[in-house]
Amino acid sequence: MRYIIPAVIVLLVIAIIAFIIRKKHHTEIARLEHEKHQIQNKPILEEMTKVKQLNMNGQTEEMFERWRNTWTEVMDVHMPKIDVLLFDAEEYVDKFLFMKATKIEKELQILISSCDEKMSGIIKELEELIGSEEKNRIEIEQLKEQHRAARKTLLAHQYSFGEAAPALEAKLESFLPLFEEFDHLTDTGNYLSAREIVINIQNEGQKFFHKIHEIPTLLSEIQHKIPATIHELRNGQKEMEASSYYLQHLEMTKKLDGLEAELGELKASIVELEVSKPLTRVEEIKEEIETFYDLLEKEVLAKKYVDNYKDQTAIRLKEVTSATKAINEEATYVQQSYRLPEKEAEIPQSCLKELEELNKKFSLLAQRVEEEKSAYSSLQEELNDIAEEIDRLYEEQDRFANRLKNLRIDENKAREKLDDLKVLLHDTDRMIQKANIPGIPEEMDVRLEEAEEHIYVAMQSLQEVPLNMTLVDGYLEKAEACMEEVHQKAKEMLENVELTEKIIQYGNRYRATHPNVHARLLEAEEAFRQLRYAKALEDAATAVEEVEPGALKKIEMMIKEAAWRT
Repeated sequence: MRYIIPAVIVLLVIAIIAFIIRKKHHTEIARLEHEKHQIQNKPILEEMTKVKQLNMNGQTEEMFERWRNTWTEVMDVHMPKIDVLLFDAEEYVDKFLFMKATKIEKELQILISSCDEKMSGIIKELEELIGSEEKNRIEIEQLKEQHRAARKTLLAHQYSFGEAAPALEAKLESFLPLFEEFDHLTDTGNYLSAREIVINIQNEGQKFFHKIHEIPTLLSEIQHKIPATIHELRNGQKEMEASSYYLQHLEMTKKLDGLEAELGELKASIVELEVSKPLTRVEEIKEEIETFYDLLEKEVLAKKYVDNYKDQTAIRLKEVTSATKAINEEATYVQQSYRLPEKEAEIPQSCLKELEELNKKFSLLAQRVEEEKSAYSSLQEELNDIAEEIDRLYEEQDRFANRLKNLRIDENKAREKLDDLKVLLHDTDRMIQKANIPGIPEEMDVRLEEAEEHIYVAMQSLQEVPLNMTLVDGYLEKAEACMEEVHQKAKEMLENVELTEKIIQYGNRYRATHPNVHARLLEAEEAFRQLRYAKALEDAATAVEEVEPGALKKIEMMIKEAAWRT
């Protein structure tokens, strides 16, 4: 019994697997049969019927016969064979002969694919043939219309094509044999060959028909418009040269001669129906001619500028030179009282030397203007450069002149500041002396003496002749910084003294009950007597804060309120 159950299970598994495999084969056979029906349903006959509406000659007849033979072979030979193989595959599957079924399925796939390829090829060729006929019919009419329009334009406006007319007419004639060949091929049913003719005409037409419209315009530009513009430029050049303009640097005559020679070459290219280079070059030549007009206009504007500003620049140069000489004389006088840095003292002489060079440049420019052998555009640039240099030198000497004027002002300001520092020193010393303190710390005395020494040095520098204001300003800056620091330190010292006294007075209430506070306050009093005010403040504040946190801020507020009431 124990062997029967496993055997049954094994048999059951085998049966299930067999049915699964059979189902897969049935599915594959159904797919192959579906592909067969798709091949049979392809609209080959319907499409072949359309071909009968064409001329059944030549290529069309040959292709039709080949398609019909192929279709007959597929339908009468291959399809019955496929049906037999499908039946055999079904039978093998039902008998669970899967290997044989698989072999037939592979053979079926190859045969069905071959038939499908043949039928699809027929459809493709049919579409190509029918499409070619339709495209040919439409496109050949368009090409013939373009050809007729081109011929009509050529005949109606033959004069505008000039020497290119014979070549254009010959090219138009060369299309006629192609049109005739197309008609012959179409009449004989050779639609695909006719398609090649259409494509050939289209390619040639794209290169040619646009020339019918471009050549008259190009010839008009080359033979009339551009030569007229060149002639106008030559006349303009002659008139300007007669009016004292120097234009040799433009080399216009040489360049215009070159353009005229090039126009002849471009015309020869057009006569040979080569228009791509002339199209580009004509536009470039027009731009070059426009550049010549711009250059001539530039010379006209430059002449106006030179005529308008030459005399103004001469006057400006004279004024700045005169002003610089006056500043130089003033500097010599001022330097008797004030000492200037070497580089600064050289400014007037340096400006005079540069102005001397500018005067030479301007004289040379004025001479060139009179000789009329220089381009006005070049003269304008030089005149601009001279004017800019004049403005720069004027600004430089003007700054120097202001510096001289400010020397006396700076001296007076320095003396006023020195007086203020002496007053501040006196007030600081008096503030300390009036304060009720045991004495002045040595450090404060040293600071006061240092500030007094700096003030003295600054006073001495103001007594020198000639006066060096740069040196004076340096000494004053040091004296001011030192004096401000001393005054601030003195105020802080007196504030600390007052705060220390108030803290000790406030802390006296804790002496009897807090021995530690009493001891620390004694240390603070000793430091106070030794003029160590910062140490005394630290010891007193620490002692009181230990027993009453926040007492220091409270005392500070009391002092501020008292000062405010006062």
